[in-house]
Amino acid sequence: MTALHGYDIPHLPGVITPGEIAESAEHLVSLQQSSGMIPWFPGGHCDPWNHVESAMALDVAGRSAEAALAYDWLATIQRPDGAWHNYYVADGNNDSTVSESKLDTNVCAYVATGVLHHVLCASSDDERGLRIERRWPMVKSALDWVLSHRRDDGLVLWAVEPDAQPWDYALLTGTSSIQHALRCGAVLASLIGEDATNWVTAADLMREAINDRPECFEDKSRWAMDWYYPVLTGALTGSSATDRLSSGWDTFVMGEIGTRCVSDEPWVTASETAETALSYAAVGDLDTATQLLEWTRRHRRSDGSYWTGIVHPDHIVFPDQEHTSYTAAAVILAADSIYQSSPASALFRFDIANPTDC
Repeated sequence: MTALHGYDIPHLPGVITPGEIAESAEHLVSLQQSSGMIPWFPGGHCDPWNHVESAMALDVAGRSAEAALAYDWLATIQRPDGAWHNYYVADGNNDSTVSESKLDTNVCAYVATGVLHHVLCASSDDERGLRIERRWPMVKSALDWVLSHRRDDGLVLWAVEPDAQPWDYALLTGTSSIQHALRCGAVLASLIGEDATNWVTAADLMREAINDRPECFEDKSRWAMDWYYPVLTGALTGSSATDRLSSGWDTFVMGEIGTRCVSDEPWVTASETAETALSYAAVGDLDTATQLLEWTRRHRRSDGSYWTGIVHPDHIVFPDQEHTSYTAAAVILAADSIYQSSPASALFRFDIANPTDC
């Protein structure tokens, strides 16, 4: 199946078909508010990070107009300082009502990753230029705000309270994502003729800490994301990346079921499983990536959505009856990374030429 934008929809036989990706994208569109906001589920809240992930999935599925609307909403509700609050709920008026006011640096940085993905998926050079010009002010403001919360060692504090009181530690997962977002922002800067040397320098310092100074981060080793996210974002590459994935497999992966969200609970989530697939694709192990993505099928519902998590061995859906937008989005992004279909499919691949190589 070829989408209207001219590139193929991912097709992994026995794992996910183009028709199933279209169904999942339609589910995301059904959740999207007229403002562009994409909540987790009907009547649920929206956080900007998972909102961006859903927007990227829409682009992969050829729903570029809906993806653009998602970025429009982010631009509309962005704070004057460049940040976003953690959670928003629909209110019929730009959907700007805040339900959790914390400001998360990783959440705010991720818009750069999404916008580069959106730009790469443009159907022509002219459209690519228009997307950069339209989104650049939002990206620059966000990344400048994020870097204003660096510690003396170059790492970014996890979060800031609305009264400007920062939290006192940095996170490995968040830092991994931020350094990738900074590199995405630097690519956008180069395309529009702006200097982003400071963003690349900051990203390099973060990558160095991830590789050589793990003690700098708050211990969250119980969580699967701290295992695979340095690989998914290219903070670790080569043998360092493959060694990390190998060392955590038995801790986090339940054989032929999927990835545990946390190491000490039998709760397998489809999003963590799909992101583990993204991480294996990032190092070029497409067989393992495909196998992991196949395991998400037991979470798939008839409408194209996915149960957030299942507790084994009793097969209990948890949270109860919850099927989340970001879960379907993670599956679509993993399929694209493995299949290499969209023009942005290499954004999370570090075994081949990556758009952030600059």
